[in-house]
Amino acid sequence: MATSHQHRMPSRLHLPHRSAPAPQATVDGSALDTATGSPAVAAVRTTDIAVAGLRVLLGFVFLWAFLDKTFGLGYATASGKGWLDGGSPTKGFLSHVDVGPMAGTLRDWAGEPWADWLFMLGLLGVGVALVLGIGLRPAAVSGTAMMALMWIAEWPPAKHLDSGKPSSSTNPFTDYHVIYAISLITLAAVAVGSRLGLGALWARLPIVRDHRWLL
Repeated sequence: MATSHQHRMPSRLHLPHRSAPAPQATVDGSALDTATGSPAVAAVRTTDIAVAGLRVLLGFVFLWAFLDKTFGLGYATASGKGWLDGGSPTKGFLSHVDVGPMAGTLRDWAGEPWADWLFMLGLLGVGVALVLGIGLRPAAVSGTAMMALMWIAEWPPAKHLDSGKPSSSTNPFTDYHVIYAISLITLAAVAVGSRLGLGALWARLPIVRDHRWLL
C-alpha cells in the first residue's frame, strides 16, 4: 500500500538556473555587458566617446598645421607665405634652432625640399589617420618621430640658448611634444578598431588583415 509520503507532490519546482548572458567582445576587444542600461555599458560608451574625442582633437592639431602651412591661412603661417605660394614649411623653424645636440644638423635641413615634403606628408598622414580612426599604429610611429625631432630642436633641458639668451623653457623634459607623442602611442594601443570611427572597416581590408601593423 502506498503511503502518504509516496503520494505527496513536491511543493516547489526546481527550474534550471539561467545564468546571465556572457559579455560580448566589441570591435576594439573590450568587454560589453549585454544588460541594457547597466553600468558596464555606460562605462564602455563613456570611454569610447572620451577616446574618440581625444583622437579627433589631436588629429585636428596635425591636420590644421598642414592646412595652415600649405595655404598660408594667417595663423602660424602668414597669408601669401604658404607652401603653395613658394614658402618653405621647415625653413622658418629649423633655421632658428639655436640650442641642443642637433642644432647645426637641423639648421642644414631647413628649407630642403625633402625635409619640406617629409614634414608636410607626416602632418597630413597623421592628421587624417587620427580624424578617421584608421592606421593608428603607423600614425603613432611617424607622429612620435616628428615630435621627437621637434623636441630635440627646441631642447627643453637647456636654460640658455647658444647665444646666452634665456631659452624660455618651462620644463626640462615634459612639454607638448611629449604629451602629443604619449597620446599617439596610447591611442594606437587602445583605439584600434574603434566603433566611433572607420577603424572597424579599415581592419577588414585584405591588406590590413595580412599586415596587422597597419591597424
